[in-house]
Parts: sequence; C-alpha cells; structure tokens
Amino acid sequence: MPRLPLVTLPDRSWLDGLGPVEGLEIVPWDLHATPARADEIEVVVPPYLDSAVDLSHLAALPLLSVVQLLTAGYESVAPHVPDGIRLCNAAGVHDASTAELALALTLASLRGIPEFVVAQQDSTWLPIREWPALADRKVLVVGYGNVGRAIVERLLPFEVDVAVVASRSRDGDDLVEIVHGIDELPQLLPAADVVILIVPLTASTTGLADAAFLAAMPDGSLLVNVARGKVVDTDALLAETRSGRLRAALDVTDPEPLPADHPLWQTPGVLVSPHVGGASSAFLPRARRLVRAQLEAYAAGSPLANVVLPR
Repeated sequence: MPRLPLVTLPDRSWLDGLGPVEGLEIVPWDLHATPARADEIEVVVPPYLDSAVDLSHLAALPLLSVVQLLTAGYESVAPHVPDGIRLCNAAGVHDASTAELALALTLASLRGIPEFVVAQQDSTWLPIREWPALADRKVLVVGYGNVGRAIVERLLPFEVDVAVVASRSRDGDDLVEIVHGIDELPQLLPAADVVILIVPLTASTTGLADAAFLAAMPDGSLLVNVARGKVVDTDALLAETRSGRLRAALDVTDPEPLPADHPLWQTPGVLVSPHVGGASSAFLPRARRLVRAQLEAYAAGSPLANVVLPR
C-alpha cells in the first residue's frame, strides 16, 4: 500500500476536531522537539500562540512542502521557512475577532470605559459629563484588506463617516466609494477623529505612524492599533498622549509584551489590551474550516489559498 502524505496538526484536539482527510495521514506535533517521523512530513500546521514552538525544526524536514499558519501575520515565521516551501497564512480566520476588538477598543476609549472601571474599583460614582460618541465621527481605517473590510462593515451601522486607505488607490466596493492610496494620508489624517491601523508589518509600514503622522491628527483624536506594534513609533505616541493631545487604544505595542515599568501603562488616555485581537471563540471554527479546505486541496493536488511565500 503506498505511503500517504504525512501532515502534522498542533495537538490531539485538532485531530479530533478536524477529523480524517481522505488521502492524508495526520498526526499531532507541537514543534517543541524534532518528531520521530521528520523524514516523512510534508505539511505542517504550527500551534497558535505557543511561545515554546521551535521553528528551526522546519529545516530538518526533507519532504516539507507546505507550512499552514493559524495567524494572518507571518513575518516572524518567514525566516524559518526553507527556500521554495509554500507558506500560507490564515487570512480570513481572524477577521471577525479582530474587527470586534477594533470596535470594542474604539467604543471603550471614546465612552470612558477605562475610567468607569477604575471608579468602580474605588466604589466611586463619577459625576455626569459628556463623552464623545462614535456616531457622527470621521473614522479613517488604514489597511483595507480582509480585516479592514470587516472593521468597516461593523463601523457603518454606528452612523460614522468612514474613509479607507490601502497601499494604492483604487475604485471602491459595496462599502466605500473609493479606496485611497497611502500617499494620501497627509490629506486624510487632519479630518480623522478616529484612526484605526490594520496594515501588515512590512518594511514600508514599520514606523508608519511616526511623529509626522501623529502630528497630522487633530487635537483630541484617537489612534487605535490592531495591526502590529512596530507600525507605530512608540516614543512619538508617548509624546502626543502624555501631552493629552491624542488618545490611543492599543492591542499591539512596541515593545511587546509591554514591560511592567513602561510609561504607556500609566499614560492618561491610553488603553492597552494584550494582543488578543484574534483570541476569541470565533477563531477555532474558522481556523478548522480553513485548515480542512487547505488539506483537501493538497490531497487533491489543487492550488492552495493564502500562499504568501514564495512570492
């Protein structure tokens, strides 16, 4: 009987949840140590959010053909993927979770939820004041891929004026009339009450929200980062938030994790969540659907989705 292509999933629960895939043999592997059958493995699905994963093991798999990630970001994995091996990300899996968090951070920051939490801990009833609503705000979404579109879908029912930015300008779709190019940011930022960052981390987006970017945002506006920490210049953001001119809601930071003594923790108007954009109950069913579709395509010799390397 011919040998079936060998696939690894993160653990036994993944095998149980996914079930068998015709034409493939599937075994668990957490990438903590070299597997017993390293010379047979063709497809690897690394664990999600596991700090013990050792990606250097990928180089020891002579038949490796595909690495399927459970994250949309792949910049930290790419250097460990041997030349010519297909690397697929999890585009689409985290859209709902990340979009929900972007909206939650925006609403929480605008409506004063962090202050209410502190007051509740002190059993203090705060005096009534007017908090900024999301309604009637001008929101600029920087990054209009899958997640950016999911964010816009959730923003529109809140009666906002939304503009979106991608790497280059193009015609709009059923949600927006036009997609602006990133070169238009200097003209768009001064009108934005809320700026939501959801760009991938690349050489061109590292430090995108620098001192000039932040200075172009109007007084009292809010920066929401659900992209990557290095997209924002932390020192420049600290200068703007410490002065009280800008506020920020950050699911990602630079450095990350944020050290206990970092000034961002104590800066008024800054809300920090610990990089949990994709960590919700919406993740697993969507991840399973993607992995099953990819494995079925691999078994059939069909093209794979979400191939990010080789380009």
